[in-house]
Amino acid sequence: MEKSKVLVVGGTGYLGRRIVAASLSQGHPTYVLQRPEIGLDIDKVQMLLAFKKQGAHLVEGSFSDLESLVRAIKLVDVVICPISGVHIRSHNILLQLQLVEAIKRAGNIKRFLPSEFGFDPARMGHALEPGRVSFDEKMVVRKAIQDAKIPFTYVCGAAFAAYFGGNLSQMGTLVPPKEKVLIYGDGNAKVSIVDEDDIAAYTIKTIDDPRTLNKTLYLRPPENELSQKQLVEMWENLIGKKLEHISISEEDFLASMKGMDYASQVGVGHFYHMFYEGTLTNFEIGEEGVEASKIYPEVKYTRMNEYLKIYA
Repeated sequence: MEKSKVLVVGGTGYLGRRIVAASLSQGHPTYVLQRPEIGLDIDKVQMLLAFKKQGAHLVEGSFSDLESLVRAIKLVDVVICPISGVHIRSHNILLQLQLVEAIKRAGNIKRFLPSEFGFDPARMGHALEPGRVSFDEKMVVRKAIQDAKIPFTYVCGAAFAAYFGGNLSQMGTLVPPKEKVLIYGDGNAKVSIVDEDDIAAYTIKTIDDPRTLNKTLYLRPPENELSQKQLVEMWENLIGKKLEHISISEEDFLASMKGMDYASQVGVGHFYHMFYEGTLTNFEIGEEGVEASKIYPEVKYTRMNEYLKIYA
């Protein structure tokens, strides 16, 4: 079967660059949107040129020019938009409404994968302020997609390994602590931690797969569904040293939000849902979804005990 042509919008971003690489490695004709807003950002320009060298096609388009998006979309079969929705980087979820309108006008897209990848926003109606804005905006985008009858796949359910694995899930750092580790509550809530390259590989697998059409792909590989205590224990075994464990209660953790800047408050809310409620894993996958590692066993996902070795 001929492989679908893919347009990645946000292809120079943290996850986007991995999705471009996965699309190329899995043999899809791959297009990357080149936005004029890139300006003098030399790193992004050089990344785009590197993609071109690897066989990707660069296509110009801007969220401020709907017709340019329509022209770009008409070149492909599938659109993937891993645009940032993380406040510590940039938060652009609602820009995707322009993309939905362009897909509707183009009329040729057989699958759209919007920016999701973390919590399933459909399960986050109870989320705390101000962090719930991420989920509310994703639901606005979902409603627009479904109202426009655009075929979709939502990819959800993972804590990114570089943000939650190597640092033992500590806030404010991306490397493991040397002496003391903060444990959220009893440290037993399960979290699905997935290497970002694996997230990209699973994402590309879905685009020609009828099993994921109008479904949610949950990223919950069983060996990477770990409690924080299990993750810390893995690290301690790796370095041959016990860290001092300091437990923080739910009440004290939420109280720490007071006086923080907006982005940090968003982060505290998301950590709360992940590590006190276990919201990434505390449900059975129903008819609305499928689990990535079950339907794509050929993706040899990185286990966290292997992943942690680079930090030792």
